[in-house]
Amino acid sequence: MSTRSLTIFILAHVWLLMATKSIAQFVIDTSGEPVEDDEEYFIRPAITGNGGGFTLITGNGTCPLNVGLDNTEGTLGAPVTFIPFSSHHDDFNVGLNRDLRVTFRTATSCGQSTDWRLGEKDATSGRRLIVTGSDDSAGSQQGNFFRIVQTQTSGNYNIQWCPKEVCPSCNIQCGTVGVIRENGKILLALDGGALPVVFQKE
Repeated sequence: MSTRSLTIFILAHVWLLMATKSIAQFVIDTSGEPVEDDEEYFIRPAITGNGGGFTLITGNGTCPLNVGLDNTEGTLGAPVTFIPFSSHHDDFNVGLNRDLRVTFRTATSCGQSTDWRLGEKDATSGRRLIVTGSDDSAGSQQGNFFRIVQTQTSGNYNIQWCPKEVCPSCNIQCGTVGVIRENGKILLALDGGALPVVFQKE
């Protein structure tokens, strides 16, 4: 191999390695493309048998609405968009392990924000539910920020509540989103077993 060919070969591999490392910093959808903020996506369980896509569910009262899974296996649920707390890139890709808002793009009768929010503890399980609405309890609105983390399976992710970027000095007890099954409903709550998910573009 000539010196020129060897140089091209090495540069091609360096470029490929850089591109692979770059894409590894981002959340990837079911088509293998980086998830973009301000685009609509469906969040679905990565493993069958857990229910359908993520959607809004009426809780004990009318409002706020709970975040949960559609009872029908294989359904897409309701679309969401992602709004990063802080952009560290010149593009619109959603980064791994970065604080972001998750917002349903669906009209409701509650007349309130459809942003995900960390709610109160469930009376039965003692786990904190994921509901919708604005967190007005603190100036930072840290209850409205979640993050997406990679699992050991490529393309599968967990969602966590751990707003360390929003409030670096806060004493936060982070938790991973799982499910609670109550009265025929599948609700999202922290801990109790993580629910791996995938992101499908509309």
